[in-house]
Amino acid sequence: MIAKKPLLPERIRGIEGSFAFIEHRFLRDGFVQHLSRHELLVYFFLVLAADRQGLSYYSYEKICSQLKLGLDDYIHARDCLIRRDLIAFDGRLFQVLSLPQAPVATAKPAKAPLGPQSPEQIGTIVSRLLGDRQC
Repeated sequence: MIAKKPLLPERIRGIEGSFAFIEHRFLRDGFVQHLSRHELLVYFFLVLAADRQGLSYYSYEKICSQLKLGLDDYIHARDCLIRRDLIAFDGRLFQVLSLPQAPVATAKPAKAPLGPQSPEQIGTIVSRLLGDRQC
């Protein structure tokens, strides 16, 4: 085991006022590896903004402004975090959830073959035109 000692003992972190934390399992169990940089930004922001129960109610405007994210990137990251079972969102209130047993892998939805009588939804068409983004 490596013997460790603080590099700057006068600057050891302490809890003052409110405190946010991320479980070490987030790194150790591979959760961090499954997230895009936008997902990480949004997740860390929500962790920092949350109260003891993991709740916060920052608006998308404030989150996008603070993180310098476009609306589409924010929505995509938020939705991916929900699918990964890391946050809950009711349209107004966020909750950072306890970590699931293991990282939730999100698969790209399978594309159904199109036939002459298979109308395609506009979202699928736009997604194909702009390039699919996965969680």
